[in-house]
Amino acid sequence: MTTSTPAPTSTPVLSSTPVLEAVDLVRRFGPVTAVDHVSLRIEPGQTFGLLGPNGAGKTTTISMICGLLSPDGGSVHVAGVPMAQEPLAAKRRLGLVPQDLAVYPEISARQNLTFFGRLQGLHGAELRTRVGEVLELVGLSDRAKEPSKKFSGGMKRRLNIGIGLLHHPDLLVLDEPTVGVDPQSRNAILESVEALAGQGMAVLYTTHYMEEAQRLCDRVAIVDDGRVQAEGTQDELIELTGGVDTIVLSGGGDVAAAEVSLRGIPVVQKVARDGNHLRLVVQNAPTAVAGVVRTVSDAGMNLSDVVIQRPDLESVFLHLTGKALRD
Repeated sequence: MTTSTPAPTSTPVLSSTPVLEAVDLVRRFGPVTAVDHVSLRIEPGQTFGLLGPNGAGKTTTISMICGLLSPDGGSVHVAGVPMAQEPLAAKRRLGLVPQDLAVYPEISARQNLTFFGRLQGLHGAELRTRVGEVLELVGLSDRAKEPSKKFSGGMKRRLNIGIGLLHHPDLLVLDEPTVGVDPQSRNAILESVEALAGQGMAVLYTTHYMEEAQRLCDRVAIVDDGRVQAEGTQDELIELTGGVDTIVLSGGGDVAAAEVSLRGIPVVQKVARDGNHLRLVVQNAPTAVAGVVRTVSDAGMNLSDVVIQRPDLESVFLHLTGKALRD
């Protein structure tokens, strides 16, 4: 895939103006508060990640940011334009790539892009040129004439991203764009995002895949239970763990009993279970691992693997919430 894209034709965002400023967003569904005073700020050229498990409130947050849901409290400005007061002007400054595919299966990739480009106000030679550029950017030039129903899931996702890019948005919002795609397509999507960021586009990227956030994002907000638990660069977030390590135990036998036993020893700060895996937060894992192995073995867990990990974003999430990222 090519990583080049032409200079945008839309009015550039001044560096002193954030591309996105969301302040104290609140959204309730009956008695449930899905988003609880979430604030985000994204600068030009920045890739900002919302990292959290399914159901954390990520999609509800971006639905308010994009004007698809009205917040019960708080405000959104896109490139300085208030979403509540000037929704059409604000929406013109962003491109949304939703979780659910928004393409027409019976028509070709080129026809899909042409249709959506017209909806976004592009016409004539400008539209034809831009469709060709986007097809090249998302790696679909050689399949441009085929109906999208013949595409793989990953190709459809890439076409979806292309639709969001047509009008040169100041902010591209990607909601879980790699869910359900094969590894090759997933890597192509991530390369596309990296290319866009390299060209100065601001990106808001929601994911529950820690490795995607680590690869792509300049700043990350860790979201759980509708709240931002922490926000910063990866190094800033990792500092929140106090330098603790993670031990991952895998095996069979009585894993539940092993989890209970681990909670009773002082060296273990937190434990999260995912099937036959136990993820532990500990201080100085090389020193602690012998006692940990002894404890789980005595509890009836048959170990097949023990892995010591340096702090990463998943460690931060476990440290902040007491549970694994995909719980």
